[in-house]
Amino acid sequence: MSDKTYRVIQWMTGDVGQVGIRHFASCPVFDLAGVLVHSKDKVGKDAGEIAGIAPIGVTASDDVDAMMALDADCVFYTPVIMDVDTVCRLLRSGKNVVTTTGFFHPSAHFRDAAEQIRAACSAGGTSFHAGGIHPGYAGDLLPLTLARVMSRVDTIHVYEVVDVLKDAPTDHIDWMGFGNDKDTFLSAPTILGLGLPFFAQSMYMIADGLGVTIDEVTAAAIDVATAAADIPHSDGAIPKGTVAAQRHEWTAWVDGKPLIVFHAIYVTAGPELLDPAWDWGETRYEIVIDGDPPTELTLKGVRQPDGTMSHPGYDWTAMGAINAIPDVCDGPPGWRNHLDLGLIRPRGLVRT
Repeated sequence: MSDKTYRVIQWMTGDVGQVGIRHFASCPVFDLAGVLVHSKDKVGKDAGEIAGIAPIGVTASDDVDAMMALDADCVFYTPVIMDVDTVCRLLRSGKNVVTTTGFFHPSAHFRDAAEQIRAACSAGGTSFHAGGIHPGYAGDLLPLTLARVMSRVDTIHVYEVVDVLKDAPTDHIDWMGFGNDKDTFLSAPTILGLGLPFFAQSMYMIADGLGVTIDEVTAAAIDVATAAADIPHSDGAIPKGTVAAQRHEWTAWVDGKPLIVFHAIYVTAGPELLDPAWDWGETRYEIVIDGDPPTELTLKGVRQPDGTMSHPGYDWTAMGAINAIPDVCDGPPGWRNHLDLGLIRPRGLVRT
């Protein structure tokens, strides 16, 4: 590894983008060349101020054309929803793109977008990579890493458990449907349910890594627990009798058998306030492999001496992608997923 510095552009400054700004400002491996924002109230502000740190001398702009014209090695692209045309324009401009948004593995769900991205990489001589925490790490890299110590794999279970009121922004309450009537919730599309194609990418990556082919990915019926009493939160309360927890399950079938099962469990209270009294424990990612030998791996935050434990989800999401930037920039052009990159060599994390 060299002492090369990589010029990066931060594209959008939400929770994940702000992690990026803070890291780029403190890590000697990166030079923050520009910051693109969407909100008018952020235009003209120092990027450090937006990210909650001291000024760093980089002014935020909403001028897309100016960002496209900047000299940079990579764009860290972090909007909630990917605009494929914008990403392809960046790639054709000669900038590599690393993102936490959208496409982690070129599965069948994203065949058209994959073709566009590959064509843009070819035209610009650039690379594209997507990472994150889940999908993009806990749901694919960790299971494949754990499988390396196995003699036989029968079934892989990936659990994402989130205590929403403790470890997620309050906007998750509304957009995930908490506080809604149970029948109404179950009769309409859900945010997690609509996310199945994105989570399925991790399943396809696991299958590719294990050398098998997925026949189909199916979704089980959603399980719901309601509030046994009003559940207060900073913006009000989840009323008694309304949706207070939800569990989604998706299965990837290989040769007619379930090989990979994803469980997404989001709760707003402990068992004493849920009906039925679900007890899924604290926020975490958990990988359980049934096989020889049966093996389990858990990823979660660290409990502090005062008993508190925060979930570093946004930090994990950002850094899972950011730490790949040097390898993406230095590698051959094209769509580079986790299997293409191999073992990432994080740079600049140990500082003297």
